[in-house]
Amino acid sequence: MEPPKRRRSNTRARLLEGALEVFAERGFHGASVEDICERAGFTRGAFYSNFGSKDELVLALFQATTDRLLEQIEALLPEFASQPGSLLDAVLGLLDETAPDRRQWHLISTEFTLHALRDPEAAQALNEQRAMFRESLTRLVEQIAETGGLELTVPAEQFVRMVMALHEGARSQSLLEPRAVPAGSLEHTFLPMVLEAVSRPSR
Repeated sequence: MEPPKRRRSNTRARLLEGALEVFAERGFHGASVEDICERAGFTRGAFYSNFGSKDELVLALFQATTDRLLEQIEALLPEFASQPGSLLDAVLGLLDETAPDRRQWHLISTEFTLHALRDPEAAQALNEQRAMFRESLTRLVEQIAETGGLELTVPAEQFVRMVMALHEGARSQSLLEPRAVPAGSLEHTFLPMVLEAVSRPSR
């Protein structure tokens, strides 16, 4: 018999995977709990024993993806910590690789952001999740700057927000105009310039 803890973890993983597919096909509002359960091969009872709502499930998807990205960035630190420019380039390569599918992920994150703009409770939950991700990235940026002998001339969190804003906007353009804006091209061109503009050698 599979241990209960592992069984619950596997159930959550399958529900998340099924939801990812259904949300991408039908949209956040168009997908029902029943649709997700059918795709994952579970009952409504299994869904509600793991998630309180579709909102909670989407936030769990976001959390799983950002946790995986942070783990991968931390794994790069021993090799690139003293080379901020090279590390930034490597991190940019991870940003879209970590998400299950660029188009699928963009649809889900954009739809849920729109949902959060209309729903104060969803906005609060999304802001809390994004804040935790930013805090983790900010700590990494500060660690990298110190190891690389750099001093940021803006707060590290502002730099992180700029990176996120450019990446999210660039991804939208890339998906709409893949030939004119190949994936990652804007980030790889402009983020090194941003880093150079807001950093200087430590005194």
